[in-house]
Amino acid sequence: MHVHRLPVAYPNVPTGSVNAYLLVGDSTVLVDPPERHDDIDDLVADHGLDCVLATHHHPDHAGGVARYAREYDATVACRAGREEQFADATGVRPDRTYREGSTVAGVRVLDTPGHAPEHVAFSTPSGLLAGDLAIDEGSVAVATPEGDMRAYCSSLRRVWARAPARIYPGHGPVIEEPRATCERLLAHRRTRERRILAVVTDGAYTLDAVTDGAYDKDISAVRELAVATVEAHVEKLAVEGRIRWDGERVRPV
Repeated sequence: MHVHRLPVAYPNVPTGSVNAYLLVGDSTVLVDPPERHDDIDDLVADHGLDCVLATHHHPDHAGGVARYAREYDATVACRAGREEQFADATGVRPDRTYREGSTVAGVRVLDTPGHAPEHVAFSTPSGLLAGDLAIDEGSVAVATPEGDMRAYCSSLRRVWARAPARIYPGHGPVIEEPRATCERLLAHRRTRERRILAVVTDGAYTLDAVTDGAYDKDISAVRELAVATVEAHVEKLAVEGRIRWDGERVRPV
């Protein structure tokens, strides 16, 4: 199976583009089309299209699903139990569903929740199509209400253990050192957690106050996202018994 990476300009994301992928083997599979695009059209014209998949429902990964599925009469699949949410997000109902370990059009499904509740990755012989699980530089958003930091870190550890040949991310270049990238992303989250624990111990008891102490850079342009990210960390730490959190106030244990 050959993996074609197709960066599509998408100004509403920090990287400025989204990676769609066309997998060409016994079947031809389009993964994460954000919208209709000439480069995708050209490849599909050469290879045909059997199936359209999305790693998760966010519009920068699923916005083009309906158009390609309808035009090419391609099969559409989504995570079992998420049919209604998928239809609402994409504008098309899935023809079939999958679960962890399912094979769809020659690719194996791996549950990788965290960035989104139903986030999955697709395993191919060439590597793992991982959506918004990982990125070569920087970090991906894991923010409430959808983001689950505990699940996200578990997903990174699962991928580290699988040690795929490479990771094909939803944004940015192909990741040629998957384990090192997973380790870097996990270390980034641990560093953020240490800062949160320190400021809570020092008396920061609201999300705004914790956020102010957890970042050492100007976050005014992305404050809402930063607060939601801190809340995802707080929820994780509370589940682990390392702080107390009642939905409004944070307290040290």
